[in-house]
Amino acid sequence: MSDDKRVCLAYSGGLDTSVILRYLINEGYTVVAYLGNVGQDEDWAAVEKKALALGAERMVIDDLQQEFLEELVFRGIQCNAIYEDRYLLGTSLARPVLARALVRTAQKYNCKILSHGCTGKGNEYVLAKTMALGAELLAGSSTGKDQAAGEGHHSCEDRSHKANNDDLPGSAFTPVSEGSRDPHGARKFLNTIKCQVRFELAWRALDPTVSIIAPWRMPKFFNRFQGRQDLLKFAAENNIPVSSSPKSPWSLDANLAHTSAESGILEKPEMVAPKDVWTKSVDPLDAPDVPTKFSVTFKAGIPVKLDVEGGETYTNSVELFKKLNEIAGANGVGRVDIVESRFIGLKSRGCYDAPAHTVLRLAHVDLEGMTVDSKVRAIMSWIGNEWSQCLYNGMYFSPERELLENSIIYSQKHVNGTVNMMVYKGAAHVLSRSAPDSNLYSEEQASMDTLEGFSPEDTSGFIAIQAIRLEKYGAAKIQHGEPLV
Repeated sequence: MSDDKRVCLAYSGGLDTSVILRYLINEGYTVVAYLGNVGQDEDWAAVEKKALALGAERMVIDDLQQEFLEELVFRGIQCNAIYEDRYLLGTSLARPVLARALVRTAQKYNCKILSHGCTGKGNEYVLAKTMALGAELLAGSSTGKDQAAGEGHHSCEDRSHKANNDDLPGSAFTPVSEGSRDPHGARKFLNTIKCQVRFELAWRALDPTVSIIAPWRMPKFFNRFQGRQDLLKFAAENNIPVSSSPKSPWSLDANLAHTSAESGILEKPEMVAPKDVWTKSVDPLDAPDVPTKFSVTFKAGIPVKLDVEGGETYTNSVELFKKLNEIAGANGVGRVDIVESRFIGLKSRGCYDAPAHTVLRLAHVDLEGMTVDSKVRAIMSWIGNEWSQCLYNGMYFSPERELLENSIIYSQKHVNGTVNMMVYKGAAHVLSRSAPDSNLYSEEQASMDTLEGFSPEDTSGFIAIQAIRLEKYGAAKIQHGEPLV
């Protein structure tokens, strides 16, 4: 088989990617199926068995948990990354690791093509293609190869780990015309367009020579498969075992950092999210009546040790994070239900469940109060926001993210210390902290009981200098008869 007919397919084992796997084989491609483990619950053996039974040359399953935590999640904690002041970027944090692993796998097994199961509808297709071409230019690639590859070689990626997008009702996958105005369908499509852009941009930067098959953007494919019933019919004809009904009335994505739920019945923001939306945390009302206490130790802004009161000590990154997920989740910590802004300008509701991530970010923010200069903290607030935007909008493999990241690493050189905390009834609390290596905090200078190292007379000059422009501002207001409010 020629290398130009070898495809590395992001394979979740759900309906869409199972149909795509068989479809590609029927079209004469050799398929290497890929699944990345970033901490989701999965029957790995069952996925591999199914892929091989459908004709995949091999099924590659990578454990990416440590890579995911240490390179993405912990970097986000270092810069206190957060999107629109509430979302901790769980899904978008995993995308660069998965995209990179897919490219590694494709290169290892001589696959010149990457493929995925994301849908592509209407105007959003233009956006994804335009952004992808921009990333390709940044990477120094020519667009000629894609044009030569033919329509449908311009897209992105199935979630690369198990998600219920594969089992949404048929309307979620029905192509619409350029002029269609379907806000309900557009909201459902937000999940797939953001996956497309994040994976597409990453792939173009990581290996500009690969082609990309996006079946849901190929007329030959989407004209044949108008919706779920067509997929099920093809599955029956090709002996593909699939679920005959959707698994849940919303779309799920899970990894170590969080579980997210979007779309479906959650598209009504005035409705309370059902209890079973939350999979990593208990209802705070059902949490224990006694708090759980622990301490987290940081080195260079990265959590390196977890000490649970009356329990064990954890220093391995994955074990530490999983234990914190367990502790905080059992106490109802980490739930966020928000309406957020997508990068294409529309709004979408998301329910995010991130126990450990919530606790570690709070602990890190607190420790920076002891260890980071005030002006540096102000600048880092901007840098953290920009880094978050890079992740959310699929610009991880970009020059701006590299620039930001070097600033983040530099800012964290002295963020060493321990934060003592407790979790109780849905909330995480900082109890105390210590940073022996830092000289920024001085008990003597901060004390109200001594003037050691400080002269009250110095304040007069400081006030006089600071007041110069304010006096002129006030005088101008008075001169023009304007109230100073």
